[in-house]
Amino acid sequence: MTGGADPVLRVSGLRKTYGVVRAVDDVSFTLDKGRSLGVVGESGSGKTTTARIIVGLEHADTGQVAVAGRDRTESRRHGRAERLRRAREVQMVFQDPFLSLDPRIPVGTALRETLRLHFPRRDGAARVAELLDQVGLGERAAAALPRELSGGQRQRVAIARALAVEPAVLVLDEAVAALDVSVQAQILNLLADIREQTGIGYLFITHDLGVVRCVTDDVVVMWRGAIVERGPTERVLAAPEHPYTRLLLDSVPRPGWDPGRVAADRRALASTAAPSPSSPDHRKS
Repeated sequence: MTGGADPVLRVSGLRKTYGVVRAVDDVSFTLDKGRSLGVVGESGSGKTTTARIIVGLEHADTGQVAVAGRDRTESRRHGRAERLRRAREVQMVFQDPFLSLDPRIPVGTALRETLRLHFPRRDGAARVAELLDQVGLGERAAAALPRELSGGQRQRVAIARALAVEPAVLVLDEAVAALDVSVQAQILNLLADIREQTGIGYLFITHDLGVVRCVTDDVVVMWRGAIVERGPTERVLAAPEHPYTRLLLDSVPRPGWDPGRVAADRRALASTAAPSPSSPDHRKS
């Protein structure tokens, strides 16, 4: 997360406001090739807005996003070829795959259309079979409509479609939150295998510390739009230094859990001012 000589993703000084609300406040981090970074926080923390800026679905007020050293935040208009290249750099898998898949189009057709758009000279049929095998689906899934698949199978299709364009970075926005626990484990194991095989970089956007513990190397914790803690996942979860990180950990039910104390801690934290970008907690790495 602190970055190697040439990180695959570099996010520098992102800021985004909506009226008087600072949704993203001076957010910076790096992701190296083949690494997995978790961006953790509750609703309203700014994590999803950060992800949408990285993908290109939102524009930052200030700051920069660079993939393999190429700036993605420049404001000039791009031609079709450049837009497609930028789309291939970073792909996103959403929480609800049903909403991101066309219900009228069979899985195989959807994958072939993606390949035809980005790689028109390749053998689409062979690549579709390869992608379905990569995400643990058989050839029979190619003829299925999204409604004929389970939630876990649809998420596998969404992952396959994202992988089809061979991105450098895959952003997973609460990608297993809507799945049963057993299916979550299957998808997370699948993602771990794909990362090992391809060297792709993962950016996990999540509120689930269990997911963070299982699949990320490093983590940044966001609160009120700013990063308040960062570091190796094992260290941050074992010895959190910021009160908000401790609150997130204390909010997970377990034997001896005291929801009243958690609520009191939450009220106390809510009464404090958000950290400034120059504060020690913001700079920790």
